Amino acid sequence: MKILKLIFRNSMRHSLRTMLTILGVAIAVTAFCVIRSAIDAWYLQTEASAPDRLIARNAVNIMFDFPLSYVNKVAGVEGVEAVSYANWFGGVYVDKRNFFPKMAIDQETYFELYPEFLVPDDQWKAFQTERNAAIVGRQLADRFGWKVGDAVRIVGDIYPGDWDFVIRGIYTGAKENTDESTWFFRWDYLDERMKAETPGRAGRIGWMVIKIEDPTQHAAVAERIDDLFVNSLAETKTQTEEEFVLEFISMSSQIIMGLRIVSFMVIGIIMLVMANTLAMAARERVNEYAMLKTLGFRPVHIIGLVYGESMMIAVLGGAIGLALAFLTVPLLEAGVENFLPKVPLTQLTLALGMTSATIVGLLAAVFPSVRAVRTSIVDGLRPID
Repeated sequence: MKILKLIFRNSMRHSLRTMLTILGVAIAVTAFCVIRSAIDAWYLQTEASAPDRLIARNAVNIMFDFPLSYVNKVAGVEGVEAVSYANWFGGVYVDKRNFFPKMAIDQETYFELYPEFLVPDDQWKAFQTERNAAIVGRQLADRFGWKVGDAVRIVGDIYPGDWDFVIRGIYTGAKENTDESTWFFRWDYLDERMKAETPGRAGRIGWMVIKIEDPTQHAAVAERIDDLFVNSLAETKTQTEEEFVLEFISMSSQIIMGLRIVSFMVIGIIMLVMANTLAMAARERVNEYAMLKTLGFRPVHIIGLVYGESMMIAVLGGAIGLALAFLTVPLLEAGVENFLPKVPLTQLTLALGMTSATIVGLLAAVFPSVRAVRTSIVDGLRPID
């Protein structure tokens, strides 16, 4: 207890300097947790991927489409249980800054393959009976204040023109990580207009969603599907839903890598700050350490004092940083909800944040403790005259 009391008094001898160092550690840990949470948000969608769903797209790029006739061919492949399809629509609602995913889907089968999207029965029936009906996620509806029955106009870009829709359903997620920020409308509404305005674009789909009977056979089933269209004008690339999502994420790999680097740079900078603080404290106490040695204190005791002070600052700063992270991450989530619907603060992130603070405390005390131990009693007492 006396050692702990001595460590505390040593730490608070220059209270302002100690408090600023603790604050620096806290801010670094908070920044680390926030950045890690942002990275986790990019990969959150992969956790919602189902192991029994495959995605088949054009082998060249997802921006290229292929004929609707592919669906019937894939449905007959061994191991395939059900097939649906969709198109990426694009489009602008009021302003380009109001981005959200918009997809034309097969109203008969698409939601059957996505049981995590929950739609009330009456809303689902209305969606089935009205050609320009749309179903939107709860988060998206709350963002724009939409309700069932609202008329919404979207200005097309990939598919030019004004597109008028009526919201007939609002879906919710069965799981916490289910995306609730997507706009779905009927593919036949899109195709009907393409037949009238641009016949060459009619009867084309962007990708197929395929439910398979045995998830462990996904590679074999994917190979059978792709073999159907070898040497065709539109060859396919079939992959698991998780791989499909990761392919999208890889387009932002440089951003994610940059965030990772910044998160560790923040920790490195605060480690240098702490090391400098402890080095200053060690220089100021050279004569005190020498006096302790004359009283019989061993090197392990001197090291314990230096490390004790360092760990107290690091652990206290880390704890404050984690507390601030609980307040900051929700603010980040609110600020980026248009792009990253959920920003999770996971237990792993919290553990990494506290571990980083602990490591900083351990490493920052290395050189000050070595200097304190190596300084001889004579050299340490020399300043005392």
